[in-house]
Amino acid sequence: MKNERSPITHYPLLMTVGSAILFFLLATLRHALFKSNAYDLGWYDQYIYLISQGLPPIVSFRGQQAFHLLGDHVAIICYPLALLYKIYATVHWLFALQAIALAGSGWLVWLLSRQSGLKETDATMMAAVYLLYPLIFNVNIYDFHPEVLAIPGMLGAVWAARERKYIWFCSAIALILSCKAVLSLTVAAMGFWLFFFEKRRWCGAIALLSGSMWFIGTTQWIIPQFLGMEQTSISRYGYLGDSVLEIALNLFLKPDLVWGHIFSFATLEYLALLFLPVFWGLSARHFAPFIPALPALLLNILSQEYAQRNLVRHYSVPIFPFIILALIAARSANSAWIRDRRVILAWSLCGFLVLGKYYFFGKVYLDSLDTWQANREAIALIQRRGLETKPRDLEGLETKPLLAPSQLIPHLSHREIIRIPSPETPLDTLQQFKYILLDRRHPGFASSLEIVDLAIEAVEKNVCFERIYQRDEVFLYQRY
Repeated sequence: MKNERSPITHYPLLMTVGSAILFFLLATLRHALFKSNAYDLGWYDQYIYLISQGLPPIVSFRGQQAFHLLGDHVAIICYPLALLYKIYATVHWLFALQAIALAGSGWLVWLLSRQSGLKETDATMMAAVYLLYPLIFNVNIYDFHPEVLAIPGMLGAVWAARERKYIWFCSAIALILSCKAVLSLTVAAMGFWLFFFEKRRWCGAIALLSGSMWFIGTTQWIIPQFLGMEQTSISRYGYLGDSVLEIALNLFLKPDLVWGHIFSFATLEYLALLFLPVFWGLSARHFAPFIPALPALLLNILSQEYAQRNLVRHYSVPIFPFIILALIAARSANSAWIRDRRVILAWSLCGFLVLGKYYFFGKVYLDSLDTWQANREAIALIQRRGLETKPRDLEGLETKPLLAPSQLIPHLSHREIIRIPSPETPLDTLQQFKYILLDRRHPGFASSLEIVDLAIEAVEKNVCFERIYQRDEVFLYQRY
């Protein structure tokens, strides 16, 4: 019997390891093709690098406003991640951690399935359903976001609560809260669900209390203290108010505004994207595990930012772990719409083929190959010249101000000042930069051909700058 079961037991482990390697390689390939971006890979890479160098974690390329890590999303997980950058400063640590978090959660899905009483074959199927969900693949190739590291924390917290392993549970909650301030709402809702539905009173109380306190502490003290104002993302809910408290009050005082967003075609489309890939397993009687996902779902629905309502970006990350828990609950109660494993796997595969962005590695990610070699050579030249002086000297690599396109910033963000050519970077401020790197064919996010041409014209007229590289309409200037 043991020999018969061991191959099945190994399948989820093999899927996890194989998926982690695949995710890492694809993220690395995208980065190598200059398709990663300042927002958000360069953003977090600069934060973590500066921490590793003992410098204030202040991202420099968001216009004239300095964003401190603790005034942004309070992603304090970046502080321990900086220890990896002390070993060797490379953005590939982030790709590896994200790949492990995404793929490794498939193993946790298997454990939760077995914990719920599913057979090994069904538990393995649930792990495959998790890995085939389009969001898991898509978010891996969309830069780096700390909340992705919270997925194993969410699933692990539920497993630990059901096993009454309180130390593991508290560790998982701490991991979730360290990834992003807004996840405190997910933790609080998880506590409500655990307390009233799972009958895990202690764990429910811990999550409800810690989530609520962290939300209040981050939004009312930490973020305003380091940013000097309310968190910038509340502008997405500007029709509801100008502060977190005002928005919370208007959810009840102005229901007409809220219902107008909830009952809309955009919401219907978003719900279809979320649930159609797993429609086979939805059951109203076993939907209680979805309660912790409601805060993130409501935030995405009410936002004026369309990007929050798709399966490409990271905004739905706090939702899917609880969808999979609801699927496990329905499967264990034998109340799913479809029960045949082959049909379920075929449905999941179709969902991935329709909504997965694997085809980006075709034309989308290859449309800038015409300047790929030129950008590589320009970046290598900047790095080579920077190494000629002491790295922490005023003329050193990390402190040499640089202007570069958004798609190249993640390759050059290991410095204190790096900015994007945009309307927020006036021409009369170009002399502050040691290097100016411009790509006319592919100006990058937040830029344009007009902005690049104006910058080239201004730099060419400035006697302090010398053009040290030009190829395929890629220009590199150095200030002397």
